[in-house]
This record gives sequence, structure tokens and C-alpha cells, in this order.
Amino acid sequence: MKNTIVTITAAAEAHIQQNIKKRGSGMGFRLSIKKTGCSGYAYVPDIIDNPKEKDIHMMAANGLNVYIDPECAPMIQGILIDYVADKTGLKQKRLVFINPNETNRCGCGESFTIE
Repeated sequence: MKNTIVTITAAAEAHIQQNIKKRGSGMGFRLSIKKTGCSGYAYVPDIIDNPKEKDIHMMAANGLNVYIDPECAPMIQGILIDYVADKTGLKQKRLVFINPNETNRCGCGESFTIE
């Protein structure tokens, strides 16, 4: 899915759709960020049953409803969401967020900074 806020790869979309199916309910995927961690912010991906009133709605290529928290949209503008094998630790697959607005990441990779 391409647009000015987010791009979701086919692998990430398939992973999210599979999680919605496993969960047994959910109308889509929502992305927001929160203040946390040692660097400042963390991504908050979520499968939701209902979007928030002011969420920005987009449709991914294979029909996934995607909702973006409008307050964090400027901080994630141009983000790429992918689903890849983690090259460290247990080598598990996970969603990764490649955000061109990040200026730094903490050592553990859980939080990031935007200036």
C-alpha cells in the first residue's frame, strides 16, 4: 500500500490479515506511537475492532483497512512497514518499521527519537 503516510509490504499485510483471522475478529490495523523507552517514542501497532473517530483511514492493496492516529501522522510520514526475519536473537519473524523521520534508535531497538 502506498500513500504519503505509510507503505505496507505484501508480506506485512499478509501477516496482519493472518493475525486478524487467528484472533477471530477485527476490522483492521491501527498504527500510532507513544512516548516511552530510552529514546522517546515507540510504535504501537494494533488490530482493532473499531477505529477512533479522527483516525486517518487507508486501504491496503489486498483489502486491509489501515488506520493512522492523526496526531502521530507527521512523525511517521513516509514509513515502511515490513514483515521480516529478525537477524538477532531467536531469528523470529516480526513487523519492522522503517521511518525516514527517525533521527536515532535506542540500543535495544524498541524506541526511537524524532527531532
